[in-house]
Amino acid sequence: MLSTTDAEISKMFIFFSELLGRNVFVEGRVVVGRLTDLRMKLGELFPRITGLVYRRRYGNAIELPWEEVEAIDGNRIHLRRGAAERATPMRPAATGELLLRDELLDKQVVDTSGAKVERVNDLHFLINAGQLRLVHVDVGIRGILRRLGWIRGVDASTNWLFAYQISDQLISWKYVQPLTADQQMKNLKLNVTSRRLSDIHPSDLADILEELDHWHRNMLLQSLDASTAADAIEEMDDKVKVRVMEEVGETKASDIINEMEPDEAADLLEDMTVERKETLISRIETGKRRELEELLSYSEGTAGSLMTCEPVTVGRSSTVSDAWDVIREAARDRELLYYMYVIDDEARLCGVLTMRALLLTPPSSPVDSVMTSHPISVRLDEDVKDIADIFKKYNFLSVPVVDEESRLKGIVTLRDALDAVLPEFAEK
Repeated sequence: MLSTTDAEISKMFIFFSELLGRNVFVEGRVVVGRLTDLRMKLGELFPRITGLVYRRRYGNAIELPWEEVEAIDGNRIHLRRGAAERATPMRPAATGELLLRDELLDKQVVDTSGAKVERVNDLHFLINAGQLRLVHVDVGIRGILRRLGWIRGVDASTNWLFAYQISDQLISWKYVQPLTADQQMKNLKLNVTSRRLSDIHPSDLADILEELDHWHRNMLLQSLDASTAADAIEEMDDKVKVRVMEEVGETKASDIINEMEPDEAADLLEDMTVERKETLISRIETGKRRELEELLSYSEGTAGSLMTCEPVTVGRSSTVSDAWDVIREAARDRELLYYMYVIDDEARLCGVLTMRALLLTPPSSPVDSVMTSHPISVRLDEDVKDIADIFKKYNFLSVPVVDEESRLKGIVTLRDALDAVLPEFAEK
């Protein structure tokens, strides 16, 4: 059975720092210039290099398609015969491309596996079947040392003094989200769709956004779908989320608010400047706008200002089977569902159903036979401290909010009540 030696494996890979600034040869020994950049086409799991850019001794940067490369021998690039005559002036990166030295090296990227922001110190390529493919980014100190030309000296010193060698810190390209912008269009270029970022937990994505500077944060937000951005912003500290939403463009900001939970969106809008708040509200779809305007009309620190206006309800004449149909539909856009509220034809609160009660009751049974009648509720103007007392006394996870006619208007969750009463809880 054939085995691959370390030496053979090393020939399969090469770092960008080992190519940058190196001579480009034609016909074996004629130097035509020094490599200054590589062009990469985005979209594949491990993108391939499609062009090389080099500079002649006295002249502007020119480039060739990668097909003009005959071989890579160590850190020497050999071109096909006559390739130098076919070179053209270097052009800016098009949509779906990156010029690696200018747009990726020394830039910030998001490591979606570790959910953090890293700086790219070097790039690691696979040499295969005449192609060069980007497989890793180096975010460790070895990448810096390699570029400075110090790696051999440092390795020799650490091996001699400590019998230790600094290890490479490589991140697979499939987990990398670059934060790079076109100089002309200022469009974020992504190596894959933003689904990669949407897989990160919202609280981790919020941490990433908070780490970035204003410019990169704006670019990253623009790349996210509104729902993913909304989930992340809801996890931020109140002051930070206001600053972030003040920075982002009006269209994106209104799209994000449209996807946020109504109570979260109302709290956010309340903390913005009057002008910004009015501008964003005017751009939100009609149904959501009315809901937000109602929430904003309630005094701060009351049940009305804290409630979520979308309780899960079922009619009093329904069966348990009907209730489960409603729950299945509601679960599509809810992470947690504690209770279901029973209402009459005029939306008055009649009772509450727990998931346990529904599970233990035959599907054909009417809901009013299993519901808890005369449920504990709070009024729209109920003070948040009184609401907290109710949670403490009854161990509820949410409590319904009703108006003067006992019509169900929304619910206040335990988390929302604690956030309001204990601000330090909201920061955890």
